[in-house]
Amino acid sequence: MCASAKYNTRGPALIPRMKTKHRVYYITLFSIVLLGLIATGMFQFWPHSIESSSDWTVEKRSVHDVPVVKLPADSPIPERGDLSCRMHTCFDVYRCGFNPKNKIKVYIYSLKKYVDEFGTSVSNTISREYNELLTAISDSEFYTDDVNRACLFVPSIDVLNQNTLRIKETAQALAQLPRWDRGTNHLLFNMLPGGPPDYNTALDVPRDRALLAGGGFSTWTYRQGYDVSIPVYSPLSGEVDLPERGPGPRRYFILSSQMALHPEYRSELEALQAENGESVLILDKCTNLSDGVPAVRKRCHKNQVFDYPQVLQESTFCVVLRGARLGQAVLSDVLQAGCVPVIIADSYILPFSEVLDWKRASVVIPEEKMPEMYSILQSVPQRQIEEMQRQARWFWEAYFQSMKAIALATLQIINDRIYPYAAISYEEWNDPPAVKWSSVSNPLFLPLIPPQSQGFTAIVLTYDRVESLFRVITEVSKVPSLSKLLVVWNNQNKNPPEDSLWPKIRVPLKVVRTAENKLSNRFFPYDEIETEAVLAIDDDIIMLTSDELQFGYEVWREFPDRLVGYPGRLHLWDHEMNKWKYESEWTNEVSMVLTGAAFYHKYFNYLYTYKMPGDIKNWVDAHMNCEDIAMNFLVANVTGKSVIKVTPRKKFKCPECTAIDGLSLDQTHMVERSECINKFASVFGTMPLKVVEHRADPVLYKDDFPEKLKSFPNIGSL
Repeated sequence: MCASAKYNTRGPALIPRMKTKHRVYYITLFSIVLLGLIATGMFQFWPHSIESSSDWTVEKRSVHDVPVVKLPADSPIPERGDLSCRMHTCFDVYRCGFNPKNKIKVYIYSLKKYVDEFGTSVSNTISREYNELLTAISDSEFYTDDVNRACLFVPSIDVLNQNTLRIKETAQALAQLPRWDRGTNHLLFNMLPGGPPDYNTALDVPRDRALLAGGGFSTWTYRQGYDVSIPVYSPLSGEVDLPERGPGPRRYFILSSQMALHPEYRSELEALQAENGESVLILDKCTNLSDGVPAVRKRCHKNQVFDYPQVLQESTFCVVLRGARLGQAVLSDVLQAGCVPVIIADSYILPFSEVLDWKRASVVIPEEKMPEMYSILQSVPQRQIEEMQRQARWFWEAYFQSMKAIALATLQIINDRIYPYAAISYEEWNDPPAVKWSSVSNPLFLPLIPPQSQGFTAIVLTYDRVESLFRVITEVSKVPSLSKLLVVWNNQNKNPPEDSLWPKIRVPLKVVRTAENKLSNRFFPYDEIETEAVLAIDDDIIMLTSDELQFGYEVWREFPDRLVGYPGRLHLWDHEMNKWKYESEWTNEVSMVLTGAAFYHKYFNYLYTYKMPGDIKNWVDAHMNCEDIAMNFLVANVTGKSVIKVTPRKKFKCPECTAIDGLSLDQTHMVERSECINKFASVFGTMPLKVVEHRADPVLYKDDFPEKLKSFPNIGSL
């Protein structure tokens, strides 16, 4: 009891003193933590300009006042380039890590002057071209000035031109780089590899595991998927303004402008010229120029002087032959001129061939077939030549015209390897802007192959041909995949036949009466269309068999975003009239299928009715023509893809039909359809139609097999 009283007497005196002591302690601790958090936040969110001061900057590119690094004679030398290197064996992708933009980070070493033990400079000062390349990288979204964040390292050692290098000492300078590590994740740019007498096709500087962006790779030295083949930059690109010239025939068919060609090559070219006359022009170095005239800007044939590279625009095809090196700057000049390059350099790895489709812009001919060059080039269709001319010019504009374009394309290729899920698509690399604008991605979001069980809806547009209409209904009803048949009655002055007179078929038949006689009524998104697939068919197309229609539907199921049809047509460029022309003759090419008999997705009915550009829909209704051409333009513009013609048949209408039976046989019909193509191209702002040279036929169509083994035995030959 007394003890308890004594404890209670002391307690109140001790407790306040302990609380005060702990309060000071906790306040001090809290203050320290708060200051730490504030300091951490300021460091985290302060602008990054306070980072490393040893970065590569514009000022440090000056050759004045740069640090001098002396290389002892016994400095280490990297091993020769490892030909077995691939991205998964010699590149450390873990340095790149994940970032929200899916962009690699590139660090540029600060500029230094390397000298040997006698004080002699290892290489010349940094070239203008390499300076432009480094500037382009430093101004790009790939650049980082933090060496610890870098995925890729670019030395400020200029190895673009091997002729200016001391091979051993340059290799020693590379080995001195702080992050060299056997060249892992380092990128070197070289455009002129090798030297006399052998002229190796890759940089001779030992570089170990470093990636090489090289301008003259052969199949023997190119490490596919690791190195990057780049163009040899032409200085004329920045000096000569060569306006783009439209595609079409030119004064010369073949032109060669290279100087100092091997005698064997020149003799073969001269033989071609002797055989084909003035259509072939072989130019060489001028020997009779007056003083002050730059020889690099002139070419001569006998006593005739031509301006270079302007003369390249006068030829359809321009020869690009290998010289001492595989890569030639003339390729860039030829592309700039919009001349189709004829590349004759066996084993040459074309620039950026990892992503660029060179078949679209050039012709590659083996050296042994040089004597056959003229006949080979004559076999190229004129339309394909014009597309190649446009593509050649665009390749130059996008990837060749400057060191910046070359540098950024190289980094993008490497970036696509490291982040393949965010890689640029084939279309983005190869389609010019006008095509990209029209070639948007497929908007349908369909399964790869729509279910067969759903079938298709046949829509028959008719006016007054009842007998022919009934024959079409009877034939189409035999197709196994037919789900519904919709008749669009376009005659407001006459009632459709009574229900008892219509053919009795196994699927629902619905007649829709329209308020006005318009061709666009066939493409209205009717509520009665419940299937994805639509077959648009005219009321006089009676010669198509059920096998042909069923096969067309099966093809559409594999390509649900295409127009799949039977009557093929073509658009051509008329050089005399300087405009597009509609062609209905039977040819090897097709760019349209008429919707008098064609399958398509019902989504395009909605686009045609509500989203058709300009006044095209009203124009079609006013002229009672070209609704099928308008649909071809619409689908090609939305998908960027060609039509698919199926089966070989070319005659579709009833034999007894006469000119008064249909619109398509009117005398002015063809002229008006040419006008349609020109008007639609003007409204769309481009020509979206794609020309193809293929047709879809059943696998066993012409095989000598019993008919019962064929899925589609009744395929018409005409």
